Amino acid sequence: MDRKELIKKYLEFFKEKSHKEIPGASLVPENDPTVLFTTAGMHPLVPFLSGIKHPLGKKLVNVQRCIRTGDIDEVGDSFHHTFFEMLGNWSLGSYWKEEAIKMTFEFHTKILKIPLERYAVSIFAGNKNVQRDEESVKIWKELGISKERIAFLDDNWWGPAGRTGPCGPDTEMFYWKPNGKKAPKKYNPKDENWVEIGNDVLMEYIKNENGSYAPAKQKNIDFGGGVERTVAILNGLEDNYLADMWAPIIKKIEEISKKSYKENEKAMRIIADHVKAAAFIISDGVTPSNMERGYVLRRLIRRAIRYGRNLGIEKFTSKVAEPVFKIYSDYKLNKEKIKEELEKEERKFGETLESGVKRFEKLTKENKIITGKEAFFLYQSYGFPIELTKEFGEEKGIEVDEKEYEKELKKHQELSKTASAGKFKSGLLDHSEKTEKLHTATHLLNEALRQVLNDKSIVQRGSNITPERLRFDFNFERKLTELEKKKIEEWVNDKIGKNLPVKREEMNLKEAIKSGAQSEFGAKYPEKVSVYNVYDEKSKKYVSKEICTGPHVKRTGELGKFKIIKEESSSAGVRRIKAVLE
Repeated sequence: MDRKELIKKYLEFFKEKSHKEIPGASLVPENDPTVLFTTAGMHPLVPFLSGIKHPLGKKLVNVQRCIRTGDIDEVGDSFHHTFFEMLGNWSLGSYWKEEAIKMTFEFHTKILKIPLERYAVSIFAGNKNVQRDEESVKIWKELGISKERIAFLDDNWWGPAGRTGPCGPDTEMFYWKPNGKKAPKKYNPKDENWVEIGNDVLMEYIKNENGSYAPAKQKNIDFGGGVERTVAILNGLEDNYLADMWAPIIKKIEEISKKSYKENEKAMRIIADHVKAAAFIISDGVTPSNMERGYVLRRLIRRAIRYGRNLGIEKFTSKVAEPVFKIYSDYKLNKEKIKEELEKEERKFGETLESGVKRFEKLTKENKIITGKEAFFLYQSYGFPIELTKEFGEEKGIEVDEKEYEKELKKHQELSKTASAGKFKSGLLDHSEKTEKLHTATHLLNEALRQVLNDKSIVQRGSNITPERLRFDFNFERKLTELEKKKIEEWVNDKIGKNLPVKREEMNLKEAIKSGAQSEFGAKYPEKVSVYNVYDEKSKKYVSKEICTGPHVKRTGELGKFKIIKEESSSAGVRRIKAVLE
């Protein structure tokens, strides 16, 4: 079974079970400052997990492209990936544990034909706050899973995404990977031959501000399963990179380098993974830079280039991207933009390498050893991998302190992980009162720009909201004047002063667009959408009408005073406004 067949079977199976298919979201999360990229299928659904009604109902299914940056340094083995696709199905207050677990089991054993003797599960072991998930134990046993194949783990728990909100135990499914080797009777979670192929998150609690857990009014199910990993195990592959979504990319690298994958697995896996991830990130509107998403993209491209050097190849990234376009033809990737950005970054990195060589020459002029700190500086500032520093050192008869370098690298990785964890823990789409107000204010700002600048072609090109401020990107070719900014503030504050109602409607996408509802540039929407509108009853006119998932305040008078604090360029032809509510 290849990638396309697995996805087709999965979607068909859950549609037959009354699930509605929703489009995959962008890799760049909308209105979410807490993570750089969409990391899971549930990510865009957080508002609905929190109780907002989804236009397509309570049973949903999709395939979501994801980027996880925490594992960049791990890529190179047979199963780690930066970019992957995730199968996902959800119940938003509809079916519960028994139906969810039975559907997952049916899909795995009847549709994918995974034999019971290769199947095991893990369940939440319980702690001082929440008891062991006995309900799931009973369901799995009824399905024929023996008690020896059920493991109880402390970390089988999801959420909440922020400090408070929906959370609950999860139950994971595992597959015995080795061919020709019978699976042991007892499942051992520490045995790496057992590969996770799915996870049902069972959100039955709400975590409160005081740290206590209460039963949730709306109980949710969130299933996630990796496409790459599932395809690999169904084809009896112990190396994911031999599966159909990787093999053509590996073959292209072999052609360019005139080297065999068998002797160069690590370098070729890194190049394949990083170029693929970079292609998807660029296609979703990100360009290489030294900040946030752009920095991750730059790091991926440059790491691919460095490993290309190990294979003796240069100016190759856009060629390696070509099979990516064929494999993922269903995504309609922006080929020209991807190739242009990859080639541009390769040229820039070539210049940086030259500067790095000069720095290396300076460091080695008098010393006969490169310290770990110096080696790490070359890596961080000039993109020199330790292998390259060692290679230059050997040519000059100079040693490199690898042990100290590893310490510095580990320290840096720990700091990065802590920073990422802190960013994530602050909450996916913080639904505080402050963010609801700022979210509503962006709708008014969006319309104010079109009215004041007298340009109906202006659309949202991105939005990022924290409890402190809003950030709004829009297409416009020049800097705003002070007078224009003042008029925009006055327009928004006028609508706030009128205390207008903010209402939600559900309608078909075509009907919403026809009615004049604004949408975000490049965003994909389901066939049925939520439309939030601000209506002036006195003039009998819509002040604002947008396709949006929410949440919003009930009336504009709740917002306070709107003030622009900064207006600047975001990228070519795109301006950015930062504003607050006082």
